[in-house]
Amino acid sequence: MTTADRETTPTSGSAGRFAGRSAIVTGAGAGIGRATAVRLAREGARVVASDIAEDRLDALVGERPDLLIAPVAGDIAAEDHVAALVAAAGDRVDVLVNNVGIMDGFLPPAEIDDVTWERVLAVNLTATMRMTRAVLPGMLAAGKGSIVNVSSEAGFRASASGVAYAASKAAVNSLTRSTALFYRPQGIRCNAVAPGPVATSIEAPWRSSLAGQILGPIMAATIPPIAQPEELAATITWLASDDASNVNGAVLACDGGWSAL
Repeated sequence: MTTADRETTPTSGSAGRFAGRSAIVTGAGAGIGRATAVRLAREGARVVASDIAEDRLDALVGERPDLLIAPVAGDIAAEDHVAALVAAAGDRVDVLVNNVGIMDGFLPPAEIDDVTWERVLAVNLTATMRMTRAVLPGMLAAGKGSIVNVSSEAGFRASASGVAYAASKAAVNSLTRSTALFYRPQGIRCNAVAPGPVATSIEAPWRSSLAGQILGPIMAATIPPIAQPEELAATITWLASDDASNVNGAVLACDGGWSAL
């Protein structure tokens, strides 16, 4: 099924569900982030799209000139890029989707190097915290807002990744719940989606023979079919919308049933 086919299915959502709202989507140049940015914009939102690859953002805007998507290229791990995204969104951010993430080469604890550890945590966890921290004042002033973090099946089980990625996604789950707890009285909702395998551009090389020996057979026996980015976008936008008004602090598996094994 092509992207165009999916956009005409009954699961495409409401054309006006995010009308008049402003959203930020990180990692919007490809995969889940791109599909989410397109869907939010198609449903009425003005979307600030972040990605480290400017050419991917240019391609997105060029292919969808009918949508209100403002590209802002930069490294999400840099604090000035976080500030630039919030500034581009204007007076208020109604929806934040912390989607960007990188893998860790499936490295076990004895093989993880400091550079990989620090980069994975910076992109997957610290950037999620900084983006959340940056949009909260405006959401609190407005008395409402929705944050959706993209976690992973690796946040539930060690067999889905190396140690750095698993640790970062488990921490994202805790950050999600803490944000929901602290700000629910002020009308802020924070939830997470935990995908399994998805057809994205994320690089996931095997850099450890031990990981291949330990994780390879487990994945071969248990991994579900690869999902399409639009399937994750449907779940993310539902959580971000008023349709999920009573959902807060949830970490929702969207993994083809992998977490049920």
